[in-house]
Amino acid sequence: MSVLGIDQITYGADDLPTCRRFFEDWGLALKSETASQLVFECLNGCRVVVAALGNADLPPAIEEGPTLREVVWGVESDADLDRYAAAIAHDPGFVDGTTVDGARRIGCIDPNGLAVRLQVSRKRAVDVDCGAMNTWNAKPRVNQPAPIYERATPIEVGHVVFFVDDVVGTSAFYAQRFGFVSSDSYPNRGAFMRCAEEGGHHDLFLLQIPSGKRGLNHVAFTVRDIHEVFGGGLHFSRRGWETQLGPGRHPVSSAYFWYFKNPAGGLIEYYADEDQLTAEWQPREFEPGPTVFAEWAVDGGLDGNTRRQKNAEGPKGAFLTEKK
Repeated sequence: MSVLGIDQITYGADDLPTCRRFFEDWGLALKSETASQLVFECLNGCRVVVAALGNADLPPAIEEGPTLREVVWGVESDADLDRYAAAIAHDPGFVDGTTVDGARRIGCIDPNGLAVRLQVSRKRAVDVDCGAMNTWNAKPRVNQPAPIYERATPIEVGHVVFFVDDVVGTSAFYAQRFGFVSSDSYPNRGAFMRCAEEGGHHDLFLLQIPSGKRGLNHVAFTVRDIHEVFGGGLHFSRRGWETQLGPGRHPVSSAYFWYFKNPAGGLIEYYADEDQLTAEWQPREFEPGPTVFAEWAVDGGLDGNTRRQKNAEGPKGAFLTEKK
């Protein structure tokens, strides 16, 4: 029994028309729309819901303004739901009910004030072509160029990151109630956690900063490969959305990233090529710092039209080495 990953996230936002344009540009499919709610899907069926701040069905917020209000984690079966329900039955805000379409969903409020829910996963298996990487030792891509993407089509919500006021207590909650496993940490400052012993580097990252602020840091969407990180980011830049940092590469998880500012709250990330871990992995400890966060990164992003760093002069001539 283990949590499989993120099945759905729900934002509370104050500008649904802008959010609709934002998430469609991001590469999500709009599945339904009302005056107070937008529902999007990733390729594998993972859902992103954006609800108006005044929507009565929204769980309480952990911070002011647009932000993430709920994370729904997927499990394999109803029997799993029964076991997890017993584990959280005495936690604040415990619920065990059905959604509007009849699916059973259980949940509670985590120590940071966030609504946490579980349901039998609705995600579906997907088979996508990915760009193979040729290295000195292994050359799987033969007689085939690596892909170039005109835009991204995210596969799923891969992880969420929150500011918490008690990283030790909050990480213990996820470990004890849902079986989350430590991948790496900033001692007493940050906890990288994955849903199960075998999986990607982290599904959840909890970060405690000196101010004790609680809130959303970012939501990360998994894409196929490093080429889709670049292609997606360039397209998103062309659409006028603002980079916060990237592209770049994380040393801790090895993933390539590109972060943008999100009108629904916090930041949003394309990422690919994170480390895959098993029960044999030994968690490491890091002292937080800029070079621990990013091995390298482009500050301000790349311009989608010139394909160069923002505000840089566009290329001229047929060849890069061509002289005036």
